[in-house]
Amino acid sequence: MTKPVLSVRNLSTSFLVDGDWKSVVRNMSFDVAPGETVAIVGESGSGKSVTSLSLMRLLAPATSRIEGEVMLNGRNLLALSEKEMRAVRGNEVSMIFQEPMTSLNPIFTIGRQISEVLIRHKNMSKTDARVETIRLLEKVRIPNAAGRFDEYPHQFSGGMRQRVMIAMALASRPKLLIADEPTTALDVTIQGQILDLIKVLQEEEGMSVLFITHDMGVVAEIADRTIVMFRGDEVETGPTEEIFHNGKHPYTRALLSAVPKLGSMQGHDWPTRFPVLDAETGKPAEPVEVADTVVLSTRPVLEVKNLVTRFAIRSGLWSRQTGAVHAVENVSFDLFQGETLSLVGESGCGKSTTGRSIMRLVEPTGGEVALDGYDVMRLDTMGLRQMRKSVQMIFQDPFSSLNPRMTVGTAISEPFIKHRLGTVKEAKEKTADLLEKVGLSADMASRYPHEFSGGQRQRIAIARALALDPKVIVADESVSALDVSIKAQVCNLLLDLQQSLNLAFLFISHDMAVVERVSHRVAVMYLGEIVEIGPRAAVFDNPQHPYTKKLMSAVPVPDPSRRGIRRGISNDELKSPVRAMGYEPPKRQYREVSAGHVVQVG
Repeated sequence: MTKPVLSVRNLSTSFLVDGDWKSVVRNMSFDVAPGETVAIVGESGSGKSVTSLSLMRLLAPATSRIEGEVMLNGRNLLALSEKEMRAVRGNEVSMIFQEPMTSLNPIFTIGRQISEVLIRHKNMSKTDARVETIRLLEKVRIPNAAGRFDEYPHQFSGGMRQRVMIAMALASRPKLLIADEPTTALDVTIQGQILDLIKVLQEEEGMSVLFITHDMGVVAEIADRTIVMFRGDEVETGPTEEIFHNGKHPYTRALLSAVPKLGSMQGHDWPTRFPVLDAETGKPAEPVEVADTVVLSTRPVLEVKNLVTRFAIRSGLWSRQTGAVHAVENVSFDLFQGETLSLVGESGCGKSTTGRSIMRLVEPTGGEVALDGYDVMRLDTMGLRQMRKSVQMIFQDPFSSLNPRMTVGTAISEPFIKHRLGTVKEAKEKTADLLEKVGLSADMASRYPHEFSGGQRQRIAIARALALDPKVIVADESVSALDVSIKAQVCNLLLDLQQSLNLAFLFISHDMAVVERVSHRVAVMYLGEIVEIGPRAAVFDNPQHPYTKKLMSAVPVPDPSRRGIRRGISNDELKSPVRAMGYEPPKRQYREVSAGHVVQVG
């Protein structure tokens, strides 16, 4: 039998909390064979990232305690001195973290940062390190690698920064690569490229990979074996195919049942709730279709015509305008009461700016917006205040949108009181009712945001958005940052609230599998323009625009049999929406494919 590159036995990690040791990882044991990919999967708080940091001994020694045995090529890493461990990190074992911008030093060029690894661990000269760094950048498919050697991290896109991190991790040709949620923060097409890149480089270099994630779709595409973690314990382990097809632990089945699968909506005419785990049988319950609540009145609740939003770019001594970011360009759509219209696309496509422009949180450059009888573009400050009773926004990160010094009860009741919709007593009653509506209890009103989990904070943000009884809710990536089962719960909550309150949702997302499940209609955005729009079934069953097809093909599929498939790695970065002064976009032509399904031509 082949000797494992990494052998972990009874790994346990504890943190010092208020004078007591709190156990967060307990008795983890597993092996990683040469050339093998092992995935550790679980949600936030499961202990998977703590496990990886323990293996690398990157936890603060004063407040952490690591026990057990971590054997790397015959040496116990937990018994090495700190000096010996420094020689291991980045040399025999390398690590890629979730957010490359926080891992790369913003004041040094990317070339210098990669070269530093080679100079330190391989004793190369600066000249040789430069040549090797350019080779590595080319290896991870960064275009014009020699020209970009002297550029800084902020000059790269998120996907390209993650490629730089992979190049740095591969610099010393490690035997083991630990990838901790390396694709979670990336758009779906960039995620697909990074997964393909890791597979290709693994085959070329023959290295082992320990891949840490909460996304079962990613696990299916990349892992030979899978370890499922739940609250610090290893609850199930085995070949990935076995875990997916015959998972025995209820938590494994819960994770799998909550994964949105592209194409799962065929046969469903309307948005459908995510399946949830039946507590008694341990099996996913059948998905429940949400009844059609669209009121096809003669007048939509929201009308957007030829919306344009551009941001000036200024430079030089006098800050003269030298160009503009064409963030939203000639966007038009209607939204009816009780309907969900999803705006989809990658970061930078203009979907969030569209949502903010409609609410005048950013000032549009031109176009028309009519919302519940208001001509939004002509409103003064008082008019905007009144209009915002009809439309509310749910943001991606509930923690940054909730005041940490304000109880959640005060945060929810504040809009009600500011708009003078009732007394303080009525505000408290309304808050208690809203907390119950979003699946929390009324007695939680006295707590602060930090006392809640991410999913609970998002429920609080939803309750606050409902405080003014709006007709329209703009949900801006409102489930993107959530774990898969929490994402399913929050999406189900939104669907239930839509049905009971007849709400209209403008659902902004880059997650095509979620969009397919919650939408009545879908609009695909690219470089500030809608390139395809139509009923959900029409767009997903018969996508017409090349960009729509690209988005769909990039979605990870939770099927281990697809592990050998390669999508083809693109070297292209997303095109820039920055235009020179005086630029006017060409007049676009559209073709109707079927009733209500329209695609941009040329």
